[in-house]
Parts: sequence; structure tokens; C-alpha cells
Amino acid sequence: MQRRTLLRSATLAALAVVPVGAAPTTSASAAEIPVSSLAELQKAIDGAEAGDRIVVADGTYTVPSGGALSVSGKHGTSSAPITIVSRSRGGVVLKGERSFVLSNSSNITLSGFTFRQSTTLELPADCSAIRLTRNDFQLADSGDPHWLVVRADDTKIDRNRFHGKTTAGVFLVVDGPGSTAMAQNLHVFRNHFSDHTYGGTNGGEALRLGVSGRALSGAHAVVEYNLFERCDGDPEAVSVKSCDNTVRYNTVRDSRGGIVLRHGNRSTVQGNHLLDGGEGIRLYGNDHRIVNNHVSGLSGRALVIGSGSTRDHHAGETKDERRGNDACDRALIAHNSLIGNEETLSGETKPYEPQDVVVADNLLVGDTGSLVAMGATSGFTWQSNLLWGAAANGNIPAGGFTRADPRLAAGADGVLRLTSASPAIGAATLAGTPVTDDVDGDQRGSVRDIGADEYATAAPLRHPLTAADVGPNAP
Repeated sequence: MQRRTLLRSATLAALAVVPVGAAPTTSASAAEIPVSSLAELQKAIDGAEAGDRIVVADGTYTVPSGGALSVSGKHGTSSAPITIVSRSRGGVVLKGERSFVLSNSSNITLSGFTFRQSTTLELPADCSAIRLTRNDFQLADSGDPHWLVVRADDTKIDRNRFHGKTTAGVFLVVDGPGSTAMAQNLHVFRNHFSDHTYGGTNGGEALRLGVSGRALSGAHAVVEYNLFERCDGDPEAVSVKSCDNTVRYNTVRDSRGGIVLRHGNRSTVQGNHLLDGGEGIRLYGNDHRIVNNHVSGLSGRALVIGSGSTRDHHAGETKDERRGNDACDRALIAHNSLIGNEETLSGETKPYEPQDVVVADNLLVGDTGSLVAMGATSGFTWQSNLLWGAAANGNIPAGGFTRADPRLAAGADGVLRLTSASPAIGAATLAGTPVTDDVDGDQRGSVRDIGADEYATAAPLRHPLTAADVGPNAP
């Protein structure tokens, strides 16, 4: 049975919207300015105009204690940014207490640097449209500073590598102005986060979008096509503590941490691969969509629909109340494949149980415990889920599933997908689902299959990411 292969050209066009780092258009007056010392670099920055490209000669540069490379009051344009770039990718090593310090600037690009400074690099709230691309971050590993903090709107963080942290602190933190707002429209893509080995129980995330005090603010961030490997500093590799975010098409591999909607509402977790690690996807808050994710080989929980210490966070609550969990209400859990994990679909035992959650068209396969181990639920909808394996069904209602061998086979990338004889094919029944393609990028069509994978015979358009797909040398 061969389906949807003729629709792939349209899907390829859709995938092409991810930027590939083409050179921006510059004005006729734009200049390329070579520099080979910190003094020359600062002078070039001070005189830079829209479209200028400052090229730093390869070498190791140590910024003196108390000093910095100041980018203040400088403004490029969207089509002609001010670009500060290493002559060769990774060829400029910046050491010392600080490197670039930005203020009141916009449309600035920093590219190709190897950051080895000892304090946090910050993009402050009085800046906007700052891009960090093709850089390597491995700051001095002492104390517990965060490595990159973003408070500026319209920031792009792409094709960077963050690696090698043993202390508390986060590779990339997104905050905002004041104490409750969030930076708007962050785009984080094609980055490689790896080897965070902090051994504490909290405070070593790879990426954190917000914090409890900002939980009710919308950020509208998009985190896509990133690779997280050996991110062991926290049970949350990606920790979302704000509203209205999208986390899609990422790969979390061999990591203690998973993707956690810890605080906030209305976020989407879609089309991610979580493979051979510890924790999977965990969600709290309201009106989330968890769709098309492939979660396999985890030693912990594949998907947790969280209960809470409160029903809904609100503006007047105390700090302690805000730090607690908000029970998961009105979530859509659809078209996910949870295969071969220690725990499959589970809940918790906090006072406020989740309610009004739709769990439909998911593939649950496991050999240990129970495939579904929820607490008491209120008004859940269970529909056309497919269960298989030596694990017990658990407490999923009898009308909400079918038990049958899904007839899976591993592809060249090791991912288990449907074969032509699978009973999952054409068996999805949830009406009005917003899922139009699958985890591989195949179009769903009008007749959909259960699980993250829609059966097709052609090679997947999307796949679990490897180091060749991300980081400074990514396409």
C-alpha cells in the first residue's frame, strides 16, 4: 500500500521556510571592515552603519578584566544588519570576563565566534532583532552562571553549539523586561546542545523559556530543529515556563532531561523525537497540544499528564503558589507514538487532577508495568488509541482503545514505523484534528493512521537529527 508520495513536493516546499543563512541584502554604501585587534574592533563597531560587515582576524583575544566590546546605540536594518563575524568559522576565540555587551541596538548579527568568557552573555530588553549564528559556547565552567540570557524581542539563535557544562546554570535562558514580561518572537533553530553534566536535582536545563514569575506571559517563541544530546543537568532539557510557545521537530537523545511544559498555557509540542534517554514529555497548564511526537527507549516516563497543587495560576497568587504545578486542563494528546519506554502514559497524585483532556489516535507499546497509569480524571476523552506489548492495559477505559500488534519495523535511522499490514493504517478517528502531516513530514490526508507515523513507502522528509544537521557547520 503506497500512499501520499505524490504530495511530497508540496511538503518539501513547506519545509523550505526554515532559514538557511543566506547573506542579507546590503546597501550600496555598506563596507567590509577587517580588524585584527580589540582596539580596532571597538573602533569599527563605534563607526558601523547599516549593512557594514566587520571581519575579525582569526586568533585568541582576551578582553581585559572590567572591559568589554561595547555595541551601544547601533542600528542596522532587517535587510542590512550590522554584522560582526570571525574571519573563519570558530577562528576567533574570545576570553576574559566579558566579550560583547549590547545596549540600545537592533539588527546586529554576531557570527562565527568561539565564546570562552567567564560571565553571562546577555541580549538586553532595550535591544531587538539580534542574531547569534554559527558560534561555539563553552564558557568558563565555574560557579553557576547562565551562559546566554535573552531579554530582547525578535531574537534569532541559530546554528550554534552549546556544550560542556558541569555546574548549575542554563545554556540558554529566555526572560524579558521587568519581572513578569517575556521577550517576544524568539526563534531558536538548528542548534546543538550537548554534555550538560551538572549532577544536582534542579537548575541545569539546556534551554529555559521563562521562569515561574513570567508564567502567564505569552512569548510566542519557536524552538525547532535543535539537537539535545547528553543533557543531564536537569530532568527538564527544554523547560517551558511561559505561554504560547511552539517546540517542534527537535531531537532529544541520550539525555536525562525531556521536554516539559512546566508553567504556562497554550503551547504546542509537535513532531519531536525523544530517544534512549530518561524523561519524555510532561505537561502542566491549560490548552496545550501534544501531537506527532515519537518517544522511545526511555528509562523513565514517556508522557505525563500532570496534576497540580493548584487548578489555574493567576496574577494575584503568592510566589510559593506560582512555583507549584497547575493541573493540566483541556490538552489535546493525539497521534503520538510511545514505544518501548519504562513507563508509557501516566499521571501524578497532586491534589488537583487534570481534566477535559483528549487522548486520541496514539500508539502505546510497552512490555513493563501498565501502558496507561493515570489517577482519577474528570471528563477525559479516550478515543481510538492502539495498545500492544506485554505491559498491562492499565486504567484506560475499555472503549478508548484497541489492542493489536501494530506491525512495526525499524528504518535506516532506527525509528520504528508502520509497515503495510499494520492495523494502525486508516484507523484514526478524531474529528477536526489540526494534524495535517506526521513526524516524518508525510501528509496525513483525509484518512489518517494512528500514531506519529503515517505509513508511506518513500524515505522520510524529517528524521531524528544528528550532529551533521545542527551547529556551526549546519546547512
